[in-house]
Amino acid sequence: MAYTAADVKNLRERSGAGMMDCKKALDETGGDIEAAIDALRAKGLAAAAKKSSRTAAEGLVGVAVTGTKGVAVEVNSETDFVAKNDQFQDFVRKTTEAALGVSGDDVDALKAAAYPGGGTVADALTNNVATIGENQQVRRMKTVEVSNGVVVPYMHNAAAPNLGKIGVLVALESEAPADVLEALGKQIAMHIAAAFPLALNADDLDAELIARERKIAEEKAAESGKPEAVQAKMVDGAIAKYAKENALLSQVFVMDNKTPIQQVVDQAGKDAGAKIVLKDYVRFQLGEGIEKEVTDFAAEVAAAVAG
Repeated sequence: MAYTAADVKNLRERSGAGMMDCKKALDETGGDIEAAIDALRAKGLAAAAKKSSRTAAEGLVGVAVTGTKGVAVEVNSETDFVAKNDQFQDFVRKTTEAALGVSGDDVDALKAAAYPGGGTVADALTNNVATIGENQQVRRMKTVEVSNGVVVPYMHNAAAPNLGKIGVLVALESEAPADVLEALGKQIAMHIAAAFPLALNADDLDAELIARERKIAEEKAAESGKPEAVQAKMVDGAIAKYAKENALLSQVFVMDNKTPIQQVVDQAGKDAGAKIVLKDYVRFQLGEGIEKEVTDFAAEVAAAVAG
């Protein structure tokens, strides 16, 4: 067996499929969880099209804005206990502020940047690890900027001002009044936090993701037994649906469940008498893409006692 009980549990949580279906999928894929998820989806057994939104690491996301520039930063810790620590929160807040002075999205440049109060961000991080006694990492950052308009920050379920587990930035390019743009930006940011878009528009969707979806759609279409020409249309339709549901501008606005985001922006521009362009966005969710190591504390204690 090339997988463990923890792998089966992980696959069940991420796919929503039954235990036996998960075990069979892992058997068929040699224990490859990602391939097993694809296999379950192709058979219509998986409950969701993407990874669970459950976080896989602790820490905090910070957001900060100055003028027409905004930045989001993720800093990881080993436990949620540390994420609630005042010293750690202060570090994330100040590191995010320091990121406003860094060009691009270079984490190494951020670590080398001056830290408020003296030294560099890397120096402060080293001190944090030494005094708190737990490993911490500045994992990623992303900057958005407009030449004329606003960048609106939003923190879903904030742990402290501008700190939490899901941070969003919305960049709106426009000559419309700032208060109009701020209100629109906050609504769109709340949508982004809830709807988890994968790109601004369909053309920006990751080519590997599209290829993966196409393969799954082709397997489903083949199982239908319909003529090849019909299968091809089924596949194209599935890809078009995937792109529409995962690109921000074509997603249906969560506030009314009927209007595409692009239309929401266009209408706001008409109402304000000035064109509004949703130029860019950031959505950082704590622990995205990180697999948390599952440990059996009782087993660790037993092993330590034994020897």
